Amino acid sequence: MKKIVLIFSVISVITLLSCKENAAKKIEENKLAEAALRDASASKFPKIEFDKTEHDFGEIQANSSVETVFKYKNTGDAPLVITDIKSSCGCTVPQDWSRKPLEPGEEGHFTVKFNGSGTNKVSKTVTVTANTEKGTEVVKISAFVKPNANKTTMINSQINN
Repeated sequence: MKKIVLIFSVISVITLLSCKENAAKKIEENKLAEAALRDASASKFPKIEFDKTEHDFGEIQANSSVETVFKYKNTGDAPLVITDIKSSCGCTVPQDWSRKPLEPGEEGHFTVKFNGSGTNKVSKTVTVTANTEKGTEVVKISAFVKPNANKTTMINSQINN
């Protein structure tokens, strides 16, 4: 049994030592250049620059629908791809953004509709998910929602009766 273990050990050591080559010798110059080019392009990201990051609708009546357009430009070094745009609640609906890649220097836009829900000062965020270095960008909308005049009159008449 000792002989078998000794023979197996010697064969294993010989096998391991015979396979030991210098890994640096195996690298081909053209593969090295390809890897350098790939690494250089992997560090290039698109950058999204908005014409505005906040929009205030001012005073609006309750339940009245308003909308605004956010314009953006790709100021980065790679094509910009927006994969999703979501709002912080269902009363704010982003729509109409381009699903195709925007090359550096190209511009795009999306519309945000707000249905006027809530009361007093209302603020909502819209998150843009894209292939930028950060991965997400945020724009904001706000409004002062005045109560519905008919509803206020009805409540006042019920209180007085």
